Amino acid sequence: AAPAPPALTAPDAALVARAVAYLQDLTTAKGRFVQTDARGTVTGGTLYLQRPGKARYEYDPPSGLVIASDGYKVSVVDRRLKTIQSYPLGLTPLSLFLARDIRLDKGVMVTGVGRAAGGFSITARDGHRKAEGQIVLDFAASPIALTGWTITDSQGRAVRVALAAFGPTSRREPKFFELADPARAARPGT
Repeated sequence: AAPAPPALTAPDAALVARAVAYLQDLTTAKGRFVQTDARGTVTGGTLYLQRPGKARYEYDPPSGLVIASDGYKVSVVDRRLKTIQSYPLGLTPLSLFLARDIRLDKGVMVTGVGRAAGGFSITARDGHRKAEGQIVLDFAASPIALTGWTITDSQGRAVRVALAAFGPTSRREPKFFELADPARAARPGT
């Protein structure tokens, strides 16, 4: 059985409820991101979000990376190496953020609420422990806005994403969030 989530204080529960309402209303968005990986490498690019389930990270050159979730799996394409790797979305902490109904009271364990000047953060993980690791969502307080997140994997490696100019945008076709195998596309006749 999954362990019971820690009890939240009334002020913490109010911040979680406010964040959930904001995220539930955030159905399509676009913005710039700066990512810092566990080794301290900094890269940037453009993020497209379309809930439920869809996100696409297009990294700036010289990186050849594109990461996309089509609602079922997360695919990582390295265009320079012509490789693709895919993982079930439900086995990643990102699934908590891309769900159709963002519920931090069912199946998700909120393990902490932090406060900082002008904002707050919520730390969560899969309450059923199907997904390894955790996600920390960072918010500006007034007006409320998602400013980034940190995903920590099961080995404790963290990837930090900071957002800028992140806001509503028009919907994209589902194909935009599906990545093809670059090695297959490079072969003639395929």
